[in-house]
Amino acid sequence: MFDIAVIEDPAAAEASLDPVRARLLAALAEPASATMLAARVGLARQKVNYHLRALEQHGLIELVEERRKGNVTERVMRATAASYVISPAALAAVRPDPAQAPDRLSARWLLALAARLVQDVGALITGADRAGKRVATFAVDADVRFASATDRAAFAEELAAAVAGLVGRYHDEQAPGGRRHRVVVALHPSVDLSAGPAVEDS
Repeated sequence: MFDIAVIEDPAAAEASLDPVRARLLAALAEPASATMLAARVGLARQKVNYHLRALEQHGLIELVEERRKGNVTERVMRATAASYVISPAALAAVRPDPAQAPDRLSARWLLALAARLVQDVGALITGADRAGKRVATFAVDADVRFASATDRAAFAEELAAAVAGLVGRYHDEQAPGGRRHRVVVALHPSVDLSAGPAVEDS
């Protein structure tokens, strides 16, 4: 089981978003049979089996073992990942394009960048899994409390200048065998999900 998996297929995304199937996916963090799940989620075993077949068809769950019980073979299933992210590739016709309206002060442009990040890294993970390799990535996650909006703006300008300087120092367009990497740096207010909708300050 992977820690996280990316769903790129529209049909798989649709299957995962069904409320009943989402509950079953969560329940299948630990292997279970349809009979065990039926008791756990309060549904008829036949209905659970129907949903499990759909989830298995889209690669969201997998067979762990088969157990023989009298004349019946019980299939024990498990989710293929502990959690899932739906890639914008699943909504190809309406996925955001950061190139359309680049604006480093726009929250919606930041969201478009984040969507592309999910899509790109998801595709890299999928390809690496098929090849049995790892993806070379690096990420930084930090929390900073600004005394004022002025300090926040100054921080953003210094950060932009530092990144531009590093890119200028290490970028080599003519490097033989070189491989391009994308650098995405984001700054946004922290969100307390327990406190309700966030309100943007000035």
